[in-house]
Amino acid sequence: MSVHLVGGGWAENGSGAAFRGFLEEAAEHARSSGVLGAPRIAVIVVRDGDGLEHAAKLVAEAAHSGELDERVISLVEGSVATPGVLADSDGILVGGGMPPAYLESLAPLFEEIRQRVLDGVPYLGFSAGAMIAPERALIGGWRIGGVPVSPEDAAEDLDEVRISNGIGLIDVSIEVHAAQWGTLSRLVAATTAGLTDGGFAIDEGTALIVGTGGLRVVGAGSIWRVAPGENGVTVDVLSAAG
Repeated sequence: MSVHLVGGGWAENGSGAAFRGFLEEAAEHARSSGVLGAPRIAVIVVRDGDGLEHAAKLVAEAAHSGELDERVISLVEGSVATPGVLADSDGILVGGGMPPAYLESLAPLFEEIRQRVLDGVPYLGFSAGAMIAPERALIGGWRIGGVPVSPEDAAEDLDEVRISNGIGLIDVSIEVHAAQWGTLSRLVAATTAGLTDGGFAIDEGTALIVGTGGLRVVGAGSIWRVAPGENGVTVDVLSAAG
């Protein structure tokens, strides 16, 4: 099964294309587990008062691609998740919000998430859920050494760009809302400064799918790949297949 990283945003046409592969894999896992109905999706959100509303939007987006049996885990920022809540899931969907809050609340689940993915359960990270998926997660900030490198509005309430230990599902950093919020420059600057070994900046409505068959891009936008080079960094664009 795969790791699906979505750059945030809500599809205007209601296609849910960025969620389709995830739900198909979850349905496959459900069938192989003997589940007769819709796949059981753990929908995890960490929000400041609007958790159920955000979870409902995620479920609605995924439902464009098929039926699902959602199991919502809504946490208030500052609270901590209880291990064991993912035992019966056919898919894990982690929503958006403040990446530092997600790291704090979901830290007790990191090992469980990794094990479930190893057992064939697909993971979808939406916005913050995508940013915390890597081993080394870029979780916010807008300056490096006091120098601005990206818009302050996308800083996630952090000043200096911060790299933290994430879930550990992939080995490069992830940025989201790339074209919409101007966060590509933060990933470029962090790579240039040696804070991270590069990664991907994902547009809204777009998913990077990391699986045994390599990398795939689906959805409405593009993905910007940043890698360290001999003379700084290199950036190239991966176009979505649809």
